[in-house]
Amino acid sequence: MNDGFILIKDGSFEMGSPEDENWRIDDEKKHNVTVSAFYIDPLETVQEDYETIMGSDPSTFDGDVLPVDNISWLDAVQYANARSRAVGLTPAYTIGDGEVVWNRSANGYRLPTEAEWEYACRAGTQTPFNTEHSLSADDANFYGHYPYEIEENYFDDEVLEARPGEYRQTTVKVGSFEPNAWGLYDCHGNVNEWCWDYYGEYDTSKAADPTGAENGTRHIYRGGGWNDFAKNMRSAYRAAGQADMKSCNLGVRLVRNADNAPDGKLTAKENVKPEKGGKVLIAYFSRSGNTRDIANNIHSRIDADIVELTPVKPYSDDYNTVLMEAQEDQHKQARPELNEHIDNMEQYDTILPGYPNWWAYIPMPIATFLESYDFSGKTMIPFCSHGGGRFGQSLTAIAKLAPDSVIGEGLSVHYSGGDTVDDDISEWLRKNGIDEK
Repeated sequence: MNDGFILIKDGSFEMGSPEDENWRIDDEKKHNVTVSAFYIDPLETVQEDYETIMGSDPSTFDGDVLPVDNISWLDAVQYANARSRAVGLTPAYTIGDGEVVWNRSANGYRLPTEAEWEYACRAGTQTPFNTEHSLSADDANFYGHYPYEIEENYFDDEVLEARPGEYRQTTVKVGSFEPNAWGLYDCHGNVNEWCWDYYGEYDTSKAADPTGAENGTRHIYRGGGWNDFAKNMRSAYRAAGQADMKSCNLGVRLVRNADNAPDGKLTAKENVKPEKGGKVLIAYFSRSGNTRDIANNIHSRIDADIVELTPVKPYSDDYNTVLMEAQEDQHKQARPELNEHIDNMEQYDTILPGYPNWWAYIPMPIATFLESYDFSGKTMIPFCSHGGGRFGQSLTAIAKLAPDSVIGEGLSVHYSGGDTVDDDISEWLRKNGIDEK
């Protein structure tokens, strides 16, 4: 079939990251995996192709040859099916009420498994990036001010292999940078790419064509996007979101089977049902005051309780010092003790966690909060203040730390928000079904 897809031959590789890889996360346990041959698009799906098949383009950025963005996992599987039907292939998915069944032997287009994605991205490499050197802004489209290992070398970046470079603040034409050794473009950066798998710990006993956890509430996406820091674009880095999550840095790259595809069917069910009728809680962490101002603005508009989360050991008042304290806490995944304890969390059905985007992630006091309570069935509606990276990978952090919650549409505010902040908050509340007073 002449669709331009590249054959990835079967083979084995070490999936995950070694324990000494800098900025490694514990869910990246290294293990041997064997992958059957498959075909993969050398490029991320572009807006022109998506709109031709689906009849509309949801992307944040406008351009026929830019990657489609702002599509959910469900949008991606629907697109795969529609594209299959358009060229006479058997759709890989049966989409029903609350579930998607994957016929693994179908010849139609589909999402890659997480193992297929990493195998193709690495292209035989074992280094953090498939370039075999630290990414610069000349290698990929990402938040180029923050190359690999900048966090601990922010005030002495001359020691870095890749120095700070351009931050384009948008997606770019697919294929704008050099491909990896197997001819695939933009595996690092531009947009994240949805995979089939549920997020969960690797089952290292399943070495042949693994398909992820048997059950879950989040799906994997990989590769990082235009607003990600390099540490979150490593070949082993795992991001996760619920099936209806959409983001301005989230798209898709399709694959299809070769002749030796495994048989069988797999079912993905979205099984978290939000609780309704309870109270609303705004719980936020703020250091400079930007997030505090946003939280108080929100509180003035809705019926809700509000609490500021403060660590027992405060961060420094000096900005340069707190930069280092924040990255050190993230590096060791610290859980700072909080002064606040919320009694009767069960009375709240909707939680609005607020925080500054620190180093493209949540501040660790928010991690402490998320691990201190049972948020099963509760709706999380995040808001953050940022200096240019929007949410970074903070939504993935919330998705992982509160896996049985339902995550609503988030609000990212540039610093304190400027002249439009009131309208932005009102529109955000409306989209999430929260009435103003």
